[in-house]
Amino acid sequence: MSKTIRLTMAQALVRALAAQKTLVDGRPVPLFAGAWAIFGHGNVAGLGEALQAAQDVLPTFRSQNEQAMAHAAVAFAKASRRRRMMAVTTSIGPGATNMITAAAMAHVNRLPVLFLPGDVFAGRRPDPVLQQIEDFGDGTISANDCFKPVSRYFDRITRAEQLIPAFARAMQVLTDPAECGPVTLALCQDVQTEAFDYPESFFAERVWAPRRQRPDDAELAQAAALLKGAERPVIVAGGGVLYSEAEARLKTFAEAHGIPVMETQAGKSTLVDGHPLNMGAVGVTGTGASNALASEADVVLAVGTRLADFTTGSWALFGNPGRQIIGLNTQLFDAGKHRAHPLLADARAGLEALDAALGHWKAPAAWTDRAHEEKAAWAPVASRYTAPTNAERPSDAQVIGAVQRTGGERDVVVCAAGGLPGELHKLWQAGAAGGYHLEYGYSTMGYEIAGGLGVKMADPSREVIVMVGDGSYLMMNSEIVTAVMLGLKLTIVVLDNRGFGCINRLQRATGGESFNNLFEHTRHEVMPEIDFAAHAGAMGADACKVAGIAELEQALAESRASARTTVIVIDTDPLKSTDAGGHWWDVAVPEVSQRPAVLEARRKYEAALGKQSVGD
Repeated sequence: MSKTIRLTMAQALVRALAAQKTLVDGRPVPLFAGAWAIFGHGNVAGLGEALQAAQDVLPTFRSQNEQAMAHAAVAFAKASRRRRMMAVTTSIGPGATNMITAAAMAHVNRLPVLFLPGDVFAGRRPDPVLQQIEDFGDGTISANDCFKPVSRYFDRITRAEQLIPAFARAMQVLTDPAECGPVTLALCQDVQTEAFDYPESFFAERVWAPRRQRPDDAELAQAAALLKGAERPVIVAGGGVLYSEAEARLKTFAEAHGIPVMETQAGKSTLVDGHPLNMGAVGVTGTGASNALASEADVVLAVGTRLADFTTGSWALFGNPGRQIIGLNTQLFDAGKHRAHPLLADARAGLEALDAALGHWKAPAAWTDRAHEEKAAWAPVASRYTAPTNAERPSDAQVIGAVQRTGGERDVVVCAAGGLPGELHKLWQAGAAGGYHLEYGYSTMGYEIAGGLGVKMADPSREVIVMVGDGSYLMMNSEIVTAVMLGLKLTIVVLDNRGFGCINRLQRATGGESFNNLFEHTRHEVMPEIDFAAHAGAMGADACKVAGIAELEQALAESRASARTTVIVIDTDPLKSTDAGGHWWDVAVPEVSQRPAVLEARRKYEAALGKQSVGD
């Protein structure tokens, strides 16, 4: 008869989490780097007691905001290439629902995070308890049901022994390259404290290694035949290349076969910017080099990408009527998008197999030469936008140029929403893999600072530079406190354009009048004059406001020499953006309006719709 250990459900969960391991550089390390926790009545007595007793094997970190700590956990997993992850726990109620946005973000981006929200009493004796949602027609509903559509796996633990199968399934999902995403185990608060005789085997150390699925022979043969028949092939590199640790294999594959590479937001930094076959960003925020080649490509090898609308130019960018797509992906859902020929495999294993199948085949030399020419033509254009300026309010691109000039090859730039992701995608020159960390699958305003914290936790040896607009900063800045508290140094550059400049530009581009985006176009009695430097300083950071690019570069140099989190604020122009490169994006324009500018924008919109390749 197997031996058992009598523990509360929460104690058993914590012990099981601590027993999970993964291999990093050939040595076993904890799969869960820790747990983020904000305690309340729904988790403090059960899970809180268990975490306190296990601090030596499963560290607990205190955040200032539930959504922010979940962002940090997701960023940690992304920066760790999904090899390591974190758990997050909150009480029942608003603490739990505050994490829904982060769960959706992790779901969209296929990133692992374990959500452990407190839940109602399974026994129901004290119902309705504080913060309980009561459904008039369903007694089993709680607020945590909101996690269901944004979790890859959801379970509610209503008996202590249910933890055993639920935890096994949770681990399968969190570590599977195809299913990977957020998992929610809703923990009924009475059950957290109830004891059960758990088998010792439940707590046995388990080492999780990445599954490297090799392609099916028939799919491989078809993909090789398509490429061998190509005259103008391209590779679209997505985040799956980094998660598979396949950047070196991608480099040798592209070089061996002379195929230009273009990068999605998640895939940027798979090749260093200076590589001659790296055409840079593709799609709506793409470079002139990438998009010129993409528009003519006859075979698109899409590696580890969801092929979202920003990558495909709302499915109007890849304009060759005979073009074929090869979807190299671990997930069939993504591999088969838009009638692609699926090559279901791990990115590294798939590229290795495809390389062998292609043998000595190379793309036509004229096409490879064309790629070099397009890259050479784009470089001075990009440099013009990022060049130093004496302008009182520089553009986002000019600020990016300053950050780039004062940085190092291993720096990591972190951003998420607004106009900055588009400018960074086009203009940032990544010097090393993982040096570009953008959350753009969900474009989550407020991710930036919390995300930077997670990136720094994943690799403290790298300089982490967070670039954030004033709008996102105002939405979520609380993790400056956490960074200072944990001694994790971030450099945070706040670009203050006095509102939501990106959406104001989009509003104008679709024929609308500036309205409710920039502060000056809102209903107000007093115009806000926000001292971001004073605010950041009050949270414990070193902080300053600079006047122009020259002062910015000096402040960045000083921050690099410091061990403390530094916030640097600079005023920027809300109207300027990089108009070179890029591609049309499908943003619907009203058919009827009293504004002639809207009707003209609608006419252009309808003309552009005809270029979409819907369903083929």
